[in-house]
Amino acid sequence: MPQIPEKIHELTVGQLSARSGAAVSALHFYESKGLISSRRTSGNQRRYSRDALRRVAFVRAAQRVGIPLATIRDALAELPEERTPTREDWARLSETWRAELDERIDQLSRLRDHLTDCIGCGCLSLKTCVLSNPDDVIGERIAGSRLMPERRRPATPDTTRP
Repeated sequence: MPQIPEKIHELTVGQLSARSGAAVSALHFYESKGLISSRRTSGNQRRYSRDALRRVAFVRAAQRVGIPLATIRDALAELPEERTPTREDWARLSETWRAELDERIDQLSRLRDHLTDCIGCGCLSLKTCVLSNPDDVIGERIAGSRLMPERRRPATPDTTRP
């Protein structure tokens, strides 16, 4: 991994990519989503402050545990003066995110448990399908395997007439 001399206070996008392990395209994407920021040189090149390294590491760690980018952006925006997240920030945010992750785990577990039922029914009737029709909401209105009303086909001209 290339080392950046201490006297360099700004990084090019290539240097940030090499040090953070994030692709240049990912860094551009993060910037477009407000997760990191850069300034432009007179030649219109991006320059990132050194603290962007920690912000990118924070974003990537949060992504790995399944936190949506919008949630990460909101968390970073709460930091005073857009400073770099600290260990204490991570501890506070991860505690907040824990409940959200637990709920997602519960949802995925329920989905996994009902997947066998879905395969077993062969989708012959959505009246009792726990995936497509949870709590049989659709079954209160209609029976059968259709969720959407049938489309009417446009009338085709009769080419057999003279």
